[in-house]
Amino acid sequence: MPVKVENQMQWLNYHHLHYFYTIAKEGSIAKAAEKLKIGQPTLSTQLKQLEESLGKNLFERRKQRLHLSEAGKVAYQYADQVFQLGSEMVEVLQDRLQNNRVHVQIGALDSVPKHIILEVILQAYQQGNCNVSVLEGAGGDLLRELGAHQIDLLLSNYPPNVDFKTVYAKSIAKLDVVVCASPKYKHLRKDFPHSLEGQPFVFPTVHSKLRRDLDHYFLVNDIRVDRIAETQDTSLQKLLGAEGVGLIPIAEVAASDLLKEKKLVVLGTLKGVYEEIWLMAADRKIDNPIAAKLMKGFSL
Repeated sequence: MPVKVENQMQWLNYHHLHYFYTIAKEGSIAKAAEKLKIGQPTLSTQLKQLEESLGKNLFERRKQRLHLSEAGKVAYQYADQVFQLGSEMVEVLQDRLQNNRVHVQIGALDSVPKHIILEVILQAYQQGNCNVSVLEGAGGDLLRELGAHQIDLLLSNYPPNVDFKTVYAKSIAKLDVVVCASPKYKHLRKDFPHSLEGQPFVFPTVHSKLRRDLDHYFLVNDIRVDRIAETQDTSLQKLLGAEGVGLIPIAEVAASDLLKEKKLVVLGTLKGVYEEIWLMAADRKIDNPIAAKLMKGFSL
């Protein structure tokens, strides 16, 4: 679709821009033509027309390969923003038109306590007419989906790293960590935490902040434990603890169900060790209104 640029009195053909963008992403006219399902001569002609309208060569051919020129690099950056914004607009409008409800997509790490996920969902319903989807998975994958606007919010037990500059976060909970175990280990309450010396443990995986804090705690207190299993999934961790496989360091509220059923008992609290939960969102040109309200006002 051609669009007139008033200040230059020129037309920008978005079909041509899309063809250029695809060529740049695919690295060659042949690959772009295959993806776009149009002939190579036609695609070359469309690219030439765009270059003529802009008065700049967008590619340079070196060693039989296409490389973006300086002008091409600038054009590619703008095209990338244009098409990302277009995709975001379609996603947002389609979500909002579905049953006149705002669709809120929430990602959550397996390690986030389910009662916190539940509270986020309940507060989302309080903010307005919406339907909610919840996706659980690995932190890296969910962060990429958040940055690509495939999900609106992310619940995690660690903040985003510097690689995700468009993602921002706020801490929503700081939970005491206790050591739980099946009742057969309840004798370890005496002389806690030194009674943990040599005991089998089911630990969180190394990527988590809690794991680093636990390693530091046991090192500082000169307590050597036997790490016989590791898992990111707190549900699996609790099941292994209830079966007597090993002791589990976990936020007490996350184990409340099995504690009530007496399948787990608390041996003691690890002083100075906390499980911190973060709520994250990504910068967007068009905010999801429910997600924006949750980021601003969510509290436990």
